[in-house]
Amino acid sequence: MSSPEINSVLAQMRVLAQDIQKPDMSALQAQSAQTRPASDGTGFGEAMQDAIKDVNAEAMKAGELVKQFETGQGDASVAEVMVQMQKASVSMQAMTEVRNRLVEAYREIMSMPL
Repeated sequence: MSSPEINSVLAQMRVLAQDIQKPDMSALQAQSAQTRPASDGTGFGEAMQDAIKDVNAEAMKAGELVKQFETGQGDASVAEVMVQMQKASVSMQAMTEVRNRLVEAYREIMSMPL
């Protein structure tokens, strides 16, 4: 990768990091509408399991690239390894935020008077 490409990737990563820190609700709603699965009978639990599997796959892919880079096998560059590690990190942060929101919602529901 050349220096301009690396700078471009770094700029994209900074934008993603800012989006995580201050999510735009209209963008999240639009993304939710786009990624919402068709009404094929899958439940919330299955959707969460699929999301967790996706996060795990990103982490495994990052780990494999790191291993390839460290051992010299394959043709993984430092930039590719870093980008994949950031993707895995962002995925994990997003999943953690979803979990925190779910726990918060559960606590609010449990504290409601009957």
